[in-house]
Amino acid sequence: MSSVSAWFNGLWTDITLWFDGFSDDFYTVFIKKDRYEQMLTGLENTLIITLGALLIGVVIGIVVAAIRSSYDKNKESLKQHGGIGCFILSFLNFICKIYLTVIRGTPVVVQLMIAYFLIFVSVKDGVPVGIFAFGINSGAYVAEIFRGGIMSVDNGQFEAGRSLGFNYVQTMWYIVIPQTFKAVLPTLCNEFIALLKETSVAGYVGVMELTKAGNSIAGVTYNYFLPLLTVAAVYLVIVMILSWLVSRLERRLRVSER
Repeated sequence: MSSVSAWFNGLWTDITLWFDGFSDDFYTVFIKKDRYEQMLTGLENTLIITLGALLIGVVIGIVVAAIRSSYDKNKESLKQHGGIGCFILSFLNFICKIYLTVIRGTPVVVQLMIAYFLIFVSVKDGVPVGIFAFGINSGAYVAEIFRGGIMSVDNGQFEAGRSLGFNYVQTMWYIVIPQTFKAVLPTLCNEFIALLKETSVAGYVGVMELTKAGNSIAGVTYNYFLPLLTVAAVYLVIVMILSWLVSRLERRLRVSER
């Protein structure tokens, strides 16, 4: 009994010392000199860049997907009839393919640095540059997601739109795109999550995002455990919340289909 009691006493002592040390480390890392404000600023910038880039990416993605899917679905008839419409659509499709090839074929870090150091040289705030760079990058992947969804919609839907008096653009906007959105929502959510985590490289252009904030605190306090673990936990919580919201949205969409 004495040996068991001594073991428990030793374990309790170790736990007490660990908590005492943890509280001291927590104070040094986050409370002292208001270092927690860096984490809050980093979280704010991360969310701003992610949401802004998502809006840009979705807009670009829908436009590019509409152009590419329209060309793929109608290229045979366009070639037969020819004319200026065929030339314009073929040219736009060619531009979109170049955009997709370049953006998907180069690292997002390189694109971010080109945007900051070459395109927007005079801009000192890296947040809008990050929104632009990540938005352009995300648009390429969102475009392929939407294109796959549009191509999966039966051609009968286009014929139904024409029977209602819609032109091609109205058919895409009112009939095809809503159906596509339901089909690609899970994949689109994964792209949003990937975009959120990709913003961790925004620190390369001086943006105080979440990862850079944690790394900055770790460099000052020489304590890498707490700051980086906190950064990982924050990302995890955000991703879990996003996944929960999307699952609820999917359920509502399924109910509305009934």
